Parts: sequence; structure tokens; C-alpha cells
Amino acid sequence: MTPIANGRACRYVDVVGLWCVLGYVALAFLSRRPGEPDLLAFFLLVAWTGLPVFSLYLYFHRCDEPFPLGRLIFWAVIFRICGLVGGPFFEDDFYRYLWDGYRFATIGTPYGAAPEAFFTDPGVPAVFHRILDNINNPELPTIYAPVTQVVFLLGYWLNPGSVTVLQSILIAVDLATIALLLRVAPAGNVMLYAWCPLVVKEIAFTAHPDGIGVGLLLAAIVLARGHRWWGAAVCLGMAVGSKIFALVLVPLVLIGASFGHWVLFVVTLAALYAPFILYGGTDFESLLVFAREWEFNSAAFGLLTTVLRPFEAKLVLGLLCAVFWGRYYFRYSRSNAREVPRGDWLYGVLLMASPVINPWYLLWLLPFAAVAPSVSAWTASVAVFLGYVIGLNLNDGDLQPYQQPVWVRPLEFGLILLALAYDLFRRRATGLGAGHKLMG
Repeated sequence: MTPIANGRACRYVDVVGLWCVLGYVALAFLSRRPGEPDLLAFFLLVAWTGLPVFSLYLYFHRCDEPFPLGRLIFWAVIFRICGLVGGPFFEDDFYRYLWDGYRFATIGTPYGAAPEAFFTDPGVPAVFHRILDNINNPELPTIYAPVTQVVFLLGYWLNPGSVTVLQSILIAVDLATIALLLRVAPAGNVMLYAWCPLVVKEIAFTAHPDGIGVGLLLAAIVLARGHRWWGAAVCLGMAVGSKIFALVLVPLVLIGASFGHWVLFVVTLAALYAPFILYGGTDFESLLVFAREWEFNSAAFGLLTTVLRPFEAKLVLGLLCAVFWGRYYFRYSRSNAREVPRGDWLYGVLLMASPVINPWYLLWLLPFAAVAPSVSAWTASVAVFLGYVIGLNLNDGDLQPYQQPVWVRPLEFGLILLALAYDLFRRRATGLGAGHKLMG
């Protein structure tokens, strides 16, 4: 690329970066106002910050020019600073994180007792009584896994009761995830993740901790590609110790490892849980309640429960997921080239079958959609925001707080299915592997 062309490309990157900053500044302003942001304003800002990113990707993809790495990182950091200046909105999970950090620091474990047991406890500091008043599902003990709890504890040690500190820690982890992605994907692809509105909103603004497990999972993949199996096994154990979602890719990452490496993975995971088990509690109790009873914004599960009972629907979808995973594992195991596993496919199928699809669950899918971009994955990164269209955010008295209007799911999953149909059609028409180009 000539110096003139390089200068033009850099100016284009800066224009898009500045344009997105204006959107995130507006979002930070809205998040700091009393009450939740207006949904229409939110969706307009998602379009403002998302569509130019896709346009920028297409420009570099079609011109076959290298994306300027320094600018990728610079603007990614600026976007996340906007989230740090702003704060959580459409979510209140962070109150649980702060409470868990307090419990972990003061008694040695966040598990075993539900928050409601402390509503009238005079020994709880005033700041944490205010936090207690805002915890959702206070009748349940915490659902968050040990590695995540260590991060909550670190946040407490740095500044008790501060969500800003948690945001800062999770932003640092997310930036490390971007650095890891650059080891397995070109910068232009990584830009899709680093500048993604969903990633910025769910991590930088809202402080969801899923990025911890995602970062550890990517670290394990990078280590495994370099045949550093001991480090990969430890990182995988910690990833599963952050969230059980990571278990989906463990056999694929360790496919070339020895029995000893598998033992180390199990030992690492056991070591994370053992102290809490000995102390009398883990996240398993609430995870079982979650798996048994909760349903929100589901796709295939919601459709199937119109003809089957919930347990039967879960059984059918679980078997279908297992068949899909087994078929993929068989093909992957026979491949000589150990490419990055198609986590976008595996997590995509898992989420479409899941009884609960929260927007931040896509944080597990999107890094892999940066390695192998597809229209469907990045359409999902925008469409899933429709999960925030609920009675609580609409201030609609005719809807329950977490109830969605009837049009939401057909629109949300209809957009994703249309994008998936395009991906499949293009794959068949070109004979290329699915998802290696985006709208090319």
C-alpha cells in the first residue's frame, strides 16, 4: 500500500473512531441520567456505533489492506473509557457482584447464604445495605463461579462497593482478550470484536464478567496452538471455573494433549472448587435452579415448548446439540491442521437451543466470529439487543417486568435466521468455508 493510500485508510479509521466515540459519549450521558435510557435512543446509538464498524471492515476487506494496529487499540481503549465514565444500564447484576465481593472478603466465601438472609442484619455496612436492596433474586445464593468471585474480591479490596473498579478490571481483561485475538486473527477481523457495540456495552458499561472466562479460553487456545499443553490445561480449568460455558471447547482445545494434561485440567478445576466445597457451598445450587426453572428470550426452546413440556424440550434440544457437537468433534479430530475451533458454530447452536439468551451470552461467541467472520454472527451481535425490550424497560404496565412483547422474538431471531440463510447460500454458491468472509 502506498503512503497516500495508507494515509487515506488511517483517516477513514479515525473518522469512524471519532464517529463511534460521539455515540458512546451520548450513551454514557444517558446512562448517568436518572432512570434507564430510552429504548429508541439506545437502538439509534447501537446503529450509530455499529454500522460504521461493519462498513470499515468491508473497506479493508475488499481493498485487501492491513488494518492499522495502533489505531485499532487506541479507539478500542477510548470506547471503553466512555463506558467507564458512563455506567451500567438495563441491568442490575452488578449489585450481586459487589455483594459477593463483600461476603468473600468478610467471611471467606460468597456461597451458602442468600442475600435475603441479611436484609435486617445490623452488622452489614450501610453501603452494602443499599446494595442488598437492589439485588435481583435475593432468595437465591450466588450463581457466579470461583474465578469470577476472585475478581469480585479484588474489586472489593481495591474499593468496597465500587462498580467503577469492577468495570476497570473487566476492561483490562477485555483488552487482554483483544491482544490474544490478534495472535489468531488479522487486525481487520479483530476490529469487529474490539469495536463491537455489544462488547463495549456489556463489559465496559455494564461490567458483565463473562469476558473473564472468554479471555482464559482464548489464552488456552493460543497456548495449545504452540503445544504448551500444561499452560493450556491450567487456563482451561480456570475458564471452566469462571463459567461452565467454557466446557464446550475443552475437548477440542486438548485434542492433541496427553492424559497428564487432562489430569492437570481436572486438578485445576477441582482446586478452584475444593475450598468452597469444604466451606459448605458452591454455585451449583443456584445453577440447578437456573437450569430447571428459568426461561428468557429463548429461540428454539420457546418454540418447542408450544408442543412439548419444558423438560421434554430440553431433552430433545440437548440431544440435538450433542449430535451437532459430536459431528463437529469427529471432523475436527480428523483434520491435520489444528485451526481455532469454530466456537461461533458451537456456541451459536448452544444459545439457539438454550432456555435463556441474555445479550451478554454472545460474548462467548463473538471472539470466534472475529477469527472466522460471518454475516449471521455479527447480525446476532446487534439483533440480540432486542432482548432488552421488556416490560421493565418499556414502563408498560400490561407486561410483567421481564416479559417481552409478542413481536420481539420473531424480529430478533428472524433477522438472525435471514443472515444465516445468506451465509449458507453464499457458502454453497462460492464453495468456500462458511464464514471466512463477511459480506464479501
